Amino acid sequence: MSSRRHSHRASLIWAAAPQGEPRHARRARANGAAVGSGFDAEPSGRTHPLTDRSANARLHAYDQRVKGAFDRIVPVLKRIAQLRCAPDFVAQAQVIAETELGFRMPEDRLEEAWIAGLDLRTLFAWSVFETYRRMADEFLIEDPLGGRESSSFEAFLQECGFHMLDVTPCADGRLAHAISYVLRLPFGAVRRKSYAGGLFDVEDAVTKWVEIEYRRFREGRPNTADAPTRYLKAVIYHFSSHDPAQQGCAAHGSDDARAARAALERLLAFRQAIENSFCCGASVALLLIGLDTDTDAIRIHVPNAAGEVALDRSVDAARVYDMTCDLAPDAARARVLELVRDAAPDGAPDAGKTQLIARLIENNLSQIDFVRALHGGRYGDHGHAERFMGVGVGFDEIQLRNLTYFAYLDTVEEGAADLDVGCMIFSGLNVSRGLPIPVVIRFDYRGAVPGARERAILHCQRLDRALVERFERQASAGHLHRLLAVRDTDAGTGLEIVGSSLQRDGIGGR
Repeated sequence: MSSRRHSHRASLIWAAAPQGEPRHARRARANGAAVGSGFDAEPSGRTHPLTDRSANARLHAYDQRVKGAFDRIVPVLKRIAQLRCAPDFVAQAQVIAETELGFRMPEDRLEEAWIAGLDLRTLFAWSVFETYRRMADEFLIEDPLGGRESSSFEAFLQECGFHMLDVTPCADGRLAHAISYVLRLPFGAVRRKSYAGGLFDVEDAVTKWVEIEYRRFREGRPNTADAPTRYLKAVIYHFSSHDPAQQGCAAHGSDDARAARAALERLLAFRQAIENSFCCGASVALLLIGLDTDTDAIRIHVPNAAGEVALDRSVDAARVYDMTCDLAPDAARARVLELVRDAAPDGAPDAGKTQLIARLIENNLSQIDFVRALHGGRYGDHGHAERFMGVGVGFDEIQLRNLTYFAYLDTVEEGAADLDVGCMIFSGLNVSRGLPIPVVIRFDYRGAVPGARERAILHCQRLDRALVERFERQASAGHLHRLLAVRDTDAGTGLEIVGSSLQRDGIGGR
């Protein structure tokens, strides 16, 4: 592809959408997807009658655009490296970077190449961080997936008897798209906080429950204080149908049964904590979901009428797909609901939870077709392929599979296990190839709270220093680079970069 064509493509990637057409639809159109007219990337084979082909086209366009921006970095750096002895090396390198990546490289690092050679590790980290910043700003300001359009799902959730859906996926990057893609839910209507192995912090979850209940009764958000709705806590564990012994959950030694059991134990501990602290009338609802990271098909352990979950009973979306693919849409939807009821041990749960589970299964049918059409039914990168680590609090903008490994935490000690797993993953992905581990340290804050920005920056800086201490060997060898960012969630703006290990003034770390 010529430089001229690449330049035009870069302009499409990050340009702001004009007024009128929804941004997520315009972005899909700009990337070749026919909005509202079906899944253009799909072969001529049939799809499930409940598959949303238009949504598949939109999501595919966004996935390709964002991941493509990250995946161009290494080929571009290889091209630049081949020119390092050219008399006009700096000028040529900047033209290539701007044309192919959409931004300039740090001038001083290029100018020093004739003395000490080209510092490709630094340029790689710089490029990853700049690509992330641009992607995050676009997502946070323009909402390309339409995830803030959540009123319809929130109304449905309340009809099902719930006022909050709190989901903990495993921190593995192969589950980073669980909300917007796998479950097809608007991210603005769901609380998502990832932990290695799905082993969420029970105390943190209780604190969030208290916050939600306070808002519900004191502020009327949501307006269900007089309704018998409940807080729904879900965990998504994962497994691999392609290579179960090697590509399952690293936190559980790729033992699927152990992963499911540990997730359920954590859910039960959360429910017990709520009941012990706020009496039995404050019970919460639980949901356990398994995800095949090779096909994106889910299985949901349908609770019985008493809300108890059986690890050996579940409804498998892949099997539901096969059992309903020849039916008319209305008949398929009715059959899905019937299969959910049949999967419950000792009697189905209440009608609301049954409806919600059926909706999640139905939504997942579109994702199964997404993977079948674009990846032959199974992802080629069945293992880890994350582009960077995300550490701290925030990251609503990460909604793509294998883009980011999460470690949500306030302190390194709190999330030591998650960080160690992430470092192990990136040692194989990057360090083994001579590339550094890019880490984005991020804390969101509320600008309406006095001093919140300053405290968020201090959080970033403290976490940065602790990361360097914990992974001193990698940091000293130039194998660990960090970007420090904060965001005012009240302002509705993008990121504010407050430091980086790449800065020579020492801001933010080494």
